[in-house]
Amino acid sequence: MPKMIVSIDGVVIKEVQLTKDRTTLGRRPYNDIVIDNLAVSGEHAVMQMMGNEVYLEDLNSTNGTYINGKAVKKQLLQNNDTVEIGKYKIKFMNEAAGPTFEKTMVIKAGAAGVAPAQPAAAPAAPVDGAASNAAIKVLSGAAAGREVPLVKVVTTIGKPGVAVAAITKRPHGFVVAHVEGVNKPTLNGAPIGAEPVTLKNGDLLELAGTQMQFVQA
Repeated sequence: MPKMIVSIDGVVIKEVQLTKDRTTLGRRPYNDIVIDNLAVSGEHAVMQMMGNEVYLEDLNSTNGTYINGKAVKKQLLQNNDTVEIGKYKIKFMNEAAGPTFEKTMVIKAGAAGVAPAQPAAAPAAPVDGAASNAAIKVLSGAAAGREVPLVKVVTTIGKPGVAVAAITKRPHGFVVAHVEGVNKPTLNGAPIGAEPVTLKNGDLLELAGTQMQFVQA
């Protein structure tokens, strides 16, 4: 099933499955994909699904719609195309997920174990060097002792609505950034903002009262 993965500065903020013949995107809350940013028009663009094909059409937006860096009015989307609207990048995916495509894990404060959240941005690609054999180990709470392997491109951790961070795999290591929630997560006692911060083996994370450690072989 085709889907759109919305990100800003490399951090995935939402993922939307395209299940309708017509999916709208814009700043207004009645859109199917809402991006609350002044660079996005109230009714910015629409995705029209015809069988297995999806066409993207710009709705005379103020700042325009770009596909792979090129301004478009209406265009057939191809798998892995990147739609750009302001600072937001929206990756279009339209192929069956492989066996390595797993659900992102969210560690819920006060909840037993680890619960599945939204799928990650993409199937995990083999990465050499630093970005391998890493995990998040839960140190406190009901899930203490549990480890979440960081095998996907993006893994989100935390408690939705309170504090959620995204750990992103990059060619030379992992970075963490605050994604949502009123309480900022901390890294070694320092608050984490929206700007990605590089993780090092042994770093201590705290989200929504749950303490975790980044471990890397």
